[in-house]
Amino acid sequence: MDWKSHRIEAVLEQALVEDQAAGDATTNLVIDPSLRAAGSIIAREELVVSGLGAIPRLLEIFARLDRHPEAQNRFEVVSHPEMFDGVRAHPGQVLAVIRHNARVLLSCERVILNLLQHLSGIATLTRQYVEAVQSTHARILDTRKTVPGMRALEKYAVQCGGGTNHRIDLASGILIKNNHIALGGGLSAVLTRALERRRLHQRVQIEVRTAIELEEAIAHGAEAILLDNMSPAEVRRCVDRIKSVIASQPASEQGTRWIPTEASGGIVLANVRAYAETGVDFISVGALTHSARAADISMAIAAEPA
Repeated sequence: MDWKSHRIEAVLEQALVEDQAAGDATTNLVIDPSLRAAGSIIAREELVVSGLGAIPRLLEIFARLDRHPEAQNRFEVVSHPEMFDGVRAHPGQVLAVIRHNARVLLSCERVILNLLQHLSGIATLTRQYVEAVQSTHARILDTRKTVPGMRALEKYAVQCGGGTNHRIDLASGILIKNNHIALGGGLSAVLTRALERRRLHQRVQIEVRTAIELEEAIAHGAEAILLDNMSPAEVRRCVDRIKSVIASQPASEQGTRWIPTEASGGIVLANVRAYAETGVDFISVGALTHSARAADISMAIAAEPA
């Protein structure tokens, strides 16, 4: 993750501006401006860490927003060498220690925790899905079901949890869905149109909901298949059918036409293993980003000796 990219900087700055961190009325009234402190970020439950790299960037942005001298003071963010984004932390474990001016720590505390809790929650849930399909062929994908403005960060958290990113946005891949089919004149019409007009490097994926639609998609040259809202048994039959079609091709062509399969819709932790055991290549789960519970993380702040 490039924490200094313009896109990420804009998100972090907006979070500080939204909370009016530079205008913290309470802290500015009651805390000595010269006091330095250490803020220990602590895991209160087992979780997968995500977002530690955002902390120094947030503090740098805060220094730009707050012109008071104490905001410009040196700071240090220290974590154990074995503690970084993507690792599993246990209850009571210190994720990082921030040494800075006490006013700055108090003013930025909520934004830092909000970000770490949200991203670590996504990473933790993703890891549960990834572990549930271990030893199978399937890989866990995220979706575009993200909080507006937070997509890059949320997809990074999925990576921290061991998941794989699907399309980052509408421009980064071709996925023909049900509404495209309905508005574009039918499955074969939109698929043919996409194959004719796409750029050479773009793979055309299409959503199918029945075995009949699958046959039509294969017949018209689909290069990847999204099996939507099917049961594990239906997914298995579709995967087997695609394999049989490839196997029926001349031996010289079998290695050149791989049709990736993706299962989506109605997939939860309780049934993701059943889907993975169908032989499907990918399983996309919107819940990774739209339903992950915030991880329980706190910050304990204590004054440092003068």
